[in-house]
Amino acid sequence: MAERNSSGGKMDAMEAPVCAPLSKRPARDRIFETARELFYQHGIRAVGVEAIAHEADATKMTLYRNFPSKDELVAEVLREQERDYWIWWDEVTGCTCGDPRVQLEAIFDAFETKACNADVHGCPLSNAALELHEADHPAQKVSVAYKQRLHARLVDLCKQAGAPDEDLADSLMLLMEGSYTARVTLGPNGPVRAVARAGRALIKAHLGA
Repeated sequence: MAERNSSGGKMDAMEAPVCAPLSKRPARDRIFETARELFYQHGIRAVGVEAIAHEADATKMTLYRNFPSKDELVAEVLREQERDYWIWWDEVTGCTCGDPRVQLEAIFDAFETKACNADVHGCPLSNAALELHEADHPAQKVSVAYKQRLHARLVDLCKQAGAPDEDLADSLMLLMEGSYTARVTLGPNGPVRAVARAGRALIKAHLGA
């Protein structure tokens, strides 16, 4: 039997039947994902809880029921972004047969590819550290601790590769941080395209051919 539309006539072959709306994701997930996107695209200070609640199809009361404050919401978003970064790091270094020097080179090769992506607007944790410079801000603490862990990982990897001191790790950290800024100010076709070559040059200068 042919399907009929709401007016009683036969439904055209190209006319899709009306389906019941899909169940919404939990309010906490919607708020969190919306906040993460808005903070990264527009900045933390520029985005208020009203905008987050509206875009997430929630209320301010629901937001505060799931997150004690906007500051804590920002901190939780940054913790998730840090977790994502370490997943990326482990995936990149996991394909290098455990050779520390190759791991360093692979990190900067992958970093360049990542930084040149059209949707990238710098490191979200670096952006937050610059925007939220108060030492006691919970999100600032997350950003600073993350950068300390990143530097420590570079130091450890460089020493495993044969570096006698922390000079190579310091140089690579400065290159990485500067590349984030260059990506924001000069775009994906600017100096960030040279980050992998610059990283290899630094590694070669400190560790030899």
